[in-house]
Amino acid sequence: MTIRRIDVGPRMSDIVIHNDTIYLAGQVGSPGGNVATQTKEILATIDELLAKAGSDKTKILQAIIWLADMSTFAEMNAVWDGWVPQGHTPARATGEAKLAAPEYKVEIIITAAL
Repeated sequence: MTIRRIDVGPRMSDIVIHNDTIYLAGQVGSPGGNVATQTKEILATIDELLAKAGSDKTKILQAIIWLADMSTFAEMNAVWDGWVPQGHTPARATGEAKLAAPEYKVEIIITAAL
C-alpha cells in the first residue's frame, strides 16, 4: 500500500494519494467574495492541485460541494458548468452546510484518479 502526502500541514495535507486515487482537502476561496468569485478561485486551485499530483480535471471521480446557502446553487453551477469538461463530468453531490467561517460561501472536495 502506497500513501503519498503533498503539502503536509499540522492539521491536514492538501493532497493525499493512495495507489492511483487522489484526495484533495476541501477548498475554499478568498473570504468576502460572492459565490461565483469564490467558486472560480476554488476551481483554479483544484486545477493547480491536480496538476501537482499528476492529474487533471478530466480524471475527477467525485465532487462534493457545500454551499453556505442553497439559494446560491444556480450561481455556483453557472461557474461549475463552464469549468467541468463535458464528457468527463464526475459523480457529484451538493448540500448546504455551515462552513468554517461566515465569509466562506462554498467549499469543494475532490477525489480524482491519477
